[in-house]
Amino acid sequence: MIGRIAGVILHRAMDHVLIDVRGVGYIVHVSPRTASNLPPVGEACALYTELVVREDLLQLFGFPSLIEKEWHLLLTSVQGIGAKAALAILGTLGPEGVSRALALGDWAAIKAAPGVGPKLAQRVVMELKDKAPSVMAMGGALTIDTGPADDVIEAPEKPAAKPAKRPAPAPKTNFTAEALSALTNLGYAPAEAASAVARAADDPAATDTAKLIRTALRLLAPKD
Repeated sequence: MIGRIAGVILHRAMDHVLIDVRGVGYIVHVSPRTASNLPPVGEACALYTELVVREDLLQLFGFPSLIEKEWHLLLTSVQGIGAKAALAILGTLGPEGVSRALALGDWAAIKAAPGVGPKLAQRVVMELKDKAPSVMAMGGALTIDTGPADDVIEAPEKPAAKPAKRPAPAPKTNFTAEALSALTNLGYAPAEAASAVARAADDPAATDTAKLIRTALRLLAPKD
């Protein structure tokens, strides 16, 4: 199983990329979203991959992060959703958009992907709405690759002093995963918790895990 490809880009297109790995060229199918974010020809890149094996064909599909690969695997578990259809859904919505659409039962968002009709989109939502929270909960634990690091570069003996920088905010995916875990630990059903977290994430004030949890809890509170 080929789980990751790291090398130099020889050719780029909107639906695939050719990567040279020590003299061997691998064609990796990607979504237009992923393709647009890849470096230019001649530069290094790294993609997590899934190898799809058929009787007469071997295809590699590439993803910039492990969480996106997990969403692709989940989508292809639905009858009628092949590897390319799943890639189209991810390319249209992105991993966060897919998680939100499944959590909220928004099949119209799934239908926006090329080649996915309304019946198939409804099937995706119906079959995955209870499975999606498990992938959403992975968001904070899975790493996101920033590229190959084959060469070790030694630091200078006396590095120049740099001004202190504020720490970068944690990715919102981490907030979502942590909030989902907290709500399920409180006894809420995974699908119910996922829906509340997805809705709460739209609140501009939900800028960290604690605020996201509080907002979601308000949405889950019984209405008078």
